[in-house]
Amino acid sequence: MTDAAQVPGFICFDHVAIAVLPGELEAHVQAYRALGFSEVHREEVLGTDQVREVLLQVGDGPNLVQLLEPLTPDSPVAKQIEKNGGRGGLAHVALRVTDIQAAFDDLKAKGFKIIDAAPRKGSRGTTVFFVHPKTTEHAAFGYILEVVQEGLHHG
Repeated sequence: MTDAAQVPGFICFDHVAIAVLPGELEAHVQAYRALGFSEVHREEVLGTDQVREVLLQVGDGPNLVQLLEPLTPDSPVAKQIEKNGGRGGLAHVALRVTDIQAAFDDLKAKGFKIIDAAPRKGSRGTTVFFVHPKTTEHAAFGYILEVVQEGLHHG
C-alpha cells in the first residue's frame, strides 16, 4: 500500500448529522423509518455536546444518518440552529477513518483547521475530532467535517 492509501486513511462516509429542533426528534425518526431506515443507536451525549442522538442506518451499508436534538440552549447544535434562523438541517458530515491519531496528525500537518486539540471520545464508543467549516487556508467547505474511528465493540 502507498502512503496515500494509508494516511489519512478514510474508509467511507460514516454519517450525515442533521440538527432537529427541540421536541421534533421523534417526528423525524418516524419520517426516516417511513423511508425504510432502521434505528441502530440512541444516546444522550452530555459534556460539551449536550445533545440527544439517534442513529439510523441506510440499508445494510455502513452509512448512517445522525439526528441531533439539543438538550440545552448551550449545546453547539442549539447555537447552530440559532445561526440558521431557527431552522434545523445539516449539522456536519462525518468520514470514517482507520487510525484517528494518524489522520489528526496528517490533517494538522496539511494545514486543516481542526477544532479539537486532540481526538476525543464520541458517542457509541467512537473516537472523534472536528474540522472547522473554514477548512483550509484555500478552501472553506462551509460545513463542519467530523472524523470518526469506530469503537472496538461496533462495526
